[in-house]
Amino acid sequence: MPHTVIETPLEQDSARYDVAALRREFPVLSREVNGKPLIYLDNAATSQTPQPVIDVFSDYYSRYNANIHRGLHTLADEATAAFEGTRQRVKGFLNAEDARQIIFTRGTTEAINLVAQSWGRTQLHPGDEVLISMLEHHSNIVPWQLLAAERGFTIKVIPVDANGALDMDAYRELLSERTKLVAVNHVSNALGTINPVKEMTSLAHQFGALTLVDGAQAAPHQRVDVQDIDADFYAFSGHKVYGPTGVGVLYGKKALLEAMPPWQGGGEMIDTVSFDAGTTFAAIPHKFEAGTPAIAEVIALGRALEWMEGVGVEAISAWEGVLLDHATQAVSQVDGLRILGTAPNKAGVLSFVVDGVHAQDIGLLIDQLGVAIRTGHHCAQPLLHHFGVEATCRASFAAYNTLEEVDTFVAALNRVIGMVR
Repeated sequence: MPHTVIETPLEQDSARYDVAALRREFPVLSREVNGKPLIYLDNAATSQTPQPVIDVFSDYYSRYNANIHRGLHTLADEATAAFEGTRQRVKGFLNAEDARQIIFTRGTTEAINLVAQSWGRTQLHPGDEVLISMLEHHSNIVPWQLLAAERGFTIKVIPVDANGALDMDAYRELLSERTKLVAVNHVSNALGTINPVKEMTSLAHQFGALTLVDGAQAAPHQRVDVQDIDADFYAFSGHKVYGPTGVGVLYGKKALLEAMPPWQGGGEMIDTVSFDAGTTFAAIPHKFEAGTPAIAEVIALGRALEWMEGVGVEAISAWEGVLLDHATQAVSQVDGLRILGTAPNKAGVLSFVVDGVHAQDIGLLIDQLGVAIRTGHHCAQPLLHHFGVEATCRASFAAYNTLEEVDTFVAALNRVIGMVR
């Protein structure tokens, strides 16, 4: 594949973003699919993993596989130090004030459910309102619906405009003294829209409401500063930031986390347990980390964030912007293709439909040409129904994608459309 280099504002000594060198760190990118070089454009679902992150698993299981926090032997000490080292790295990655504000979960979905079941179950009552947006992933809709059915509060939905941007005037009108929580994504997984979460948080706080930000699609693509946003809760997943599946993060403000009851009970999250006197709980973050965690995965998450910082989060964001602009211009020339989500502030997601062609047919056939995209409702059915479609094709970009891959993808797309029309 040609060597692609772009000038970007890196924080490192060099101002050159070397895609070819970066790609060599990803073993999967060298494979073929159906006899064609793999072009992986399903990064909004799961990003690929560089070799340094993959190596963490072999290193952990071959050298210091042990449970954490509980043992006094050398292996337990080493595993604990590596695990807690990731907590410190996440603190820096999000610019949190205190590492104790970082809770490890199985992913963004579990993080949101933790807030719903711990904070929400104790703080939400009939007459209260929770605001979510039309842009939300199901993981930031269903937990609130389940809890609302039990607790009797009301869910209200912030609408979007024709470009897929949030209607901020409508948001301001929805806010009231009854609003207790605003739960929104930072970046839409289905459209790529970047929401003004700092402004939304400021407005919510004026009414005494808290904010929960689903950062699953933001953390891989841009610098996240939870203190600047002033979010009360912020969540993201490991498998979208070049790390492993099965691990994620919930950040929360310290006072909130300390006041919240545990969600799950078991080992690690206790201080004392007695049949007579009952149970007292550990301090944060351990109060919310019951049982043996995904130790290797957490350590690998730390290595993935280290890798991102080494490349440069700003550099990744700038390069993905180049890819998105190039792809948007290219697919706009495809006959009968309509892009969903044309907000002026977008991340590297390109969602589209083609007149007379089912999205699933495009996905299946383009895979035969070695191109991996996502088709379907993207766990955002209310949003797609709002735009009058059941499914879209979605190409989403990452640090290792190239302009040449975009061109190959568009050529393959044209070929597939010609086959099925």
